[in-house]
Amino acid sequence: MTSAAGEAKEAAAGSGSSVEEAVVAIARAARVASRRLARSTPSERTSALEAIADALDAHADAIVEANALDLEAADASGIAGAMRNRLELNAAGVAKLSTAVREVAAQPDPLGGIEDEQVRPNGLRVGRMRIPLGVVAMIYESRPNVTSDAAVLCLKAGNAVVLRGGSEALHSNRAIAGAIRAGLERSSLPADAVQLIPMSDRSAIDVLLVQEESIDLVIPRGGEGLIRAVTRKSRIPVLQHYKGVCHVFVDESAPLERAVDIVHNAKVQRPGVCNAAETLLVHEGAAERVLPAIARRLTESGVELRGCERTREVLVGVAVTPATEDDWHAEYLDLTLAVRVVPDLEAALDHIATYASSHTEAIVTDDPQAAATFVSAIQSSTVLVNASTRFADGGELGLGAEIGISTSRLHAYGPMGANELTTRKFVVFGDGQIRG
Repeated sequence: MTSAAGEAKEAAAGSGSSVEEAVVAIARAARVASRRLARSTPSERTSALEAIADALDAHADAIVEANALDLEAADASGIAGAMRNRLELNAAGVAKLSTAVREVAAQPDPLGGIEDEQVRPNGLRVGRMRIPLGVVAMIYESRPNVTSDAAVLCLKAGNAVVLRGGSEALHSNRAIAGAIRAGLERSSLPADAVQLIPMSDRSAIDVLLVQEESIDLVIPRGGEGLIRAVTRKSRIPVLQHYKGVCHVFVDESAPLERAVDIVHNAKVQRPGVCNAAETLLVHEGAAERVLPAIARRLTESGVELRGCERTREVLVGVAVTPATEDDWHAEYLDLTLAVRVVPDLEAALDHIATYASSHTEAIVTDDPQAAATFVSAIQSSTVLVNASTRFADGGELGLGAEIGISTSRLHAYGPMGANELTTRKFVVFGDGQIRG
């Protein structure tokens, strides 16, 4: 363990004031490590990630044992449903972590190289080069896999990272971070490039959010309450993702079997995640044809339907709770689905514009013009045609892993991989030009 990390751990064991000392020491150590990372080569970063993958495999049993402690505590405190599901990490899950690390390691390096080069009338060659952001702070709940995903994506992009996971996953996060640091210690990169805040004291987050001299970007990942609290308190830029109110629109031309399969997968495959469908919109011209079969498949899987008046008319004999205005805003994260029959595509677009959270929307259709209109009009971060919303995921979209999903229209929008953890600087080549 490095001296900075050792000092932080000792400080964490002390008084409340020592929490501040510990977090400040961690942030400063990450800033120092980021300077070395900014000068690292692609081969150094790739080798470091491969060493981390090997270390995760070697520490798999210890990680699963640590996770068992978290699950035991979760059961004792009544944590259940989606949160417990996110917390669980078995041997297969650890293997997925190391596989994701290797996938990221094999990706093209995002740094260096001159892009968009042009020659100005005065002969200056002007281009832009991708560089790291510097130090990223990740504040997250439940999911211990974020510890690995965030660390390796930041490293791939030449960034240091400070990790602060939820107390419910403290043992798992410590075990994963320990394996990552073990891998880094076998590489040429500094182990302090990945720092885990070791204490569960919530005041540590408040201290972290004012370290603007050491940290360049904060990414909160968790419930809406966490993200709003981080945004309110932070002096550092925050990349936001408040919630995932995702829609599937079944167009008039949608084939029945395709519609049933996509809606069922989008809602049921894993209902407790942000890219699960929360509202189903059905074209009036397709409602009588497709809604009964969709509802049958969903209710057989335990889904509660909350429908508009027209939905309840079509689904006579099916248990459908009357939908309220709140249902169109809701992120259920559970086996509940709001259903609305709309007059046409334009009405569906209006509904999504009013209620969506800029996350993910999908259309099921056999009409190329309807698909083109949907893709053009929808401004959410991911738009799918004839595919489940569950594909709005970094791993599924070819990023290897993701550090989060941005619904802030800043430099990154949607699932974020290594490229989204970089920025660009101008590089100008001249041969003696001066400005008159």
